[in-house]
Amino acid sequence: MKPEDDSHLVETGLASEVVFSGKLLEVRRDRIRLPDGGESTREFVVHPGAVLVVPLRDDGRLVLERQFRYPVRRVMLEFPAGKIDAGETPLATAQRELVEEAGYTAQKWKKLGTIHPEIGYSTEFIDIYEATGLEHVGQKLDDGEFLDIVALTEDELLATYDCGGLTDGKTVAALFAWRRSRGR
Repeated sequence: MKPEDDSHLVETGLASEVVFSGKLLEVRRDRIRLPDGGESTREFVVHPGAVLVVPLRDDGRLVLERQFRYPVRRVMLEFPAGKIDAGETPLATAQRELVEEAGYTAQKWKKLGTIHPEIGYSTEFIDIYEATGLEHVGQKLDDGEFLDIVALTEDELLATYDCGGLTDGKTVAALFAWRRSRGR
């Protein structure tokens, strides 16, 4: 795809206010100038960014977690992931999260890409990493964090997706990126 002149699509910020500021995120309401000169409002979540890890064991199985997610009121199947802390690099976050949530360290790290999961209302980006050469060292869960670890083959994970058991968007996108990195 060749670069294009997108100037006719750009919206320009005129004013910004913080509507809510919490521990994890902030909600803003901006007044903007539209490309045609008109004005409108944009409300969005400011997020510090996150990482997701696709951990691949030596036996070929992928490490995932099952965790209750309150907003959707159900247990979800996900790859280990977490928010980037202030002053932390995305790779350092990935390494920390893999130990904390899944209980593994990795010898090799490969960045698979970046996704923007909610472009209509959030600044969040998620860097996706593959982790290989895993060594189990035990979980170091945060206080109040409860999850189970499972290991599935690629085929088992795809079958789980096919039957509706894998609906977490970041995990689906990471599975796609991981398969593409392997020529599938």
